[in-house]
Amino acid sequence: MRIPISTKLITVTILILVAATGAITWISSAFFEKKASEQVDIANLESAAGKAKEIENIVGTLVEKTRVSASLLMKGNSNETATGDDFDFSFTKDKNFISLEILKMNGSSVEVVVRKVKEDILKSYNLPSHYIDHVRSWQKFPIRSVSQGSVELKNATYPKAPAMITIGVPLVRDAQGKITHIALADVALAPFEKPFTDPSERTQYLVDRNGELLAHKDEQKAMARLNLSKNPFVQKALVQKSPQYQTKFLDPDFEKNYFGASVKTSFGGTVVSLTSEETIQEVSHEVKRRAIFVAGSAISLAIFFIFLFSMTLTSPIEKLAEMIALVSKGNFDVKARSQVKSHDEVGDLAEAFDHMTEGLKERDKVKSLFSKFHGSSVAEDLIGKDIGVGGQSKDVVVFFSDIRGFTAFSEKRSPEEVVEMLNEYFGAMVKIINAHGGVVDKFIGDAIMAIWGAPKSSDRDCHQALRACLEMRKALETLNESRIARGQPAINIGMGLHAGRAISGTIGSDERMEYTVIGNTVNTASRIEASTKAFGADLLVTDSVIEKVGEDFKVELAGAAEVKGRSEAIKMYKVRGYKAEDGSMVEVKTPYSDYEAESADKVKIQAA
Repeated sequence: MRIPISTKLITVTILILVAATGAITWISSAFFEKKASEQVDIANLESAAGKAKEIENIVGTLVEKTRVSASLLMKGNSNETATGDDFDFSFTKDKNFISLEILKMNGSSVEVVVRKVKEDILKSYNLPSHYIDHVRSWQKFPIRSVSQGSVELKNATYPKAPAMITIGVPLVRDAQGKITHIALADVALAPFEKPFTDPSERTQYLVDRNGELLAHKDEQKAMARLNLSKNPFVQKALVQKSPQYQTKFLDPDFEKNYFGASVKTSFGGTVVSLTSEETIQEVSHEVKRRAIFVAGSAISLAIFFIFLFSMTLTSPIEKLAEMIALVSKGNFDVKARSQVKSHDEVGDLAEAFDHMTEGLKERDKVKSLFSKFHGSSVAEDLIGKDIGVGGQSKDVVVFFSDIRGFTAFSEKRSPEEVVEMLNEYFGAMVKIINAHGGVVDKFIGDAIMAIWGAPKSSDRDCHQALRACLEMRKALETLNESRIARGQPAINIGMGLHAGRAISGTIGSDERMEYTVIGNTVNTASRIEASTKAFGADLLVTDSVIEKVGEDFKVELAGAAEVKGRSEAIKMYKVRGYKAEDGSMVEVKTPYSDYEAESADKVKIQAA
């Protein structure tokens, strides 16, 4: 039911004035004690949740550092590329780490692959480096639980030894997703103790799955590894399915009533927060002594409540303002109505706000979809104007590339292998085209057609296109290294680049359109790419491109050829490198830059 703001103001004001006249007779210590108990319950749970979040952050950081250090250690142990400086920074120079070891799971057995121990720390306690073996034997660390995907913590503190916590982290999975290696890190107890050191009337601590202390307000208790599983509250908290639990209970050790709250963490630990009932009673007795002042404070209390009520109006408006800021940054998943609960004009505004964000989300989805098919610049151009069939003449640079011998390659392999190869190849090349301001127009089988200068042009389009081609030359070498390492054949490509006028826009019908460029420039670029086979080069460009880049690239004349669709022979150039910022010429050459020339359809090389 919708309640107008004016009605709320009148109703609440009357209620406050009536309440003020009967405040002295209505307020009692019993009421306060009840409310105080509720507040203690809430505060206990909030405090436990806060500590649990701090512990989660600490454990998350240590788990991440453990994974990084263990990965570096594992690479070094297997003679893979990993520098000692990296490992020193992530492990040796981190004061929290004491030891790190990697275990391999061999069925029912466990093998220590490698272990690193800060011996200087153990020596300060007159302990040998194999002390860690004793710790594992004593603490009975749940290795199997870690091998099943859990992060586990176990107190590793023993007399006359460093105060430690052992963290178990899954590390490596095989192709079937089974964990084959785990990492165990012994870290200092101090970071876990820090959240519990703030002064408070509450008793707070952290226990593991079995009720053994991991951290405590009294550090000595944590170092003694006390097991609190017999404590009536801890006992119930550990078996709760819900992550949060709170209740009032009698502690048999102190014969006192306590308000207890617990919050479970993702790694199996439980944060416990306890407050004695005596704390509440002390406040309640004080309230009794001051009850006489309630009557005199009634008017002030009424004013205070009116102020609080005004906050119920401004608070949702402030929330809406915050959500508008989020929407302006592109976050359309905010839900105003879920945060603004009022059934009034502000609630209506929240509903309207949600309708608006849904519309914006759909618009963003359409834009994202356009971007995937045509590139972000084309998508913005199409969305920013009325869409219709037609185009305009522009100076563009057109790029074509093709994989040499693709037909023969496809005949000998399954469709899945062919698609996998194309996706890997396209993924590397398209990323480079986009990074250099180009727009991928279409994929034609194994061929790529890309454009510079449409829909947006620049006086550096030819430079960007040539730099992209050279980057693709290097990317092909990297791609082939990976393919050869996998036992797959290397691939060669041909790239052609031509600049000129072309019609840029949408073609088709009102029911089905496509954004592209058409014209003789496009056809010529395709023929240039086809000529790479005849010249045995991975990249050929025309005079129209060379004229615009000047001496910024190292080129050499490949020759001239007659191509289908052109009455005159076209001069074609090989691009060998580019001029760096310091003026030096950087040569870009790979084993796949040149290859044995072959005859090519529709191309006739003109004799020198």
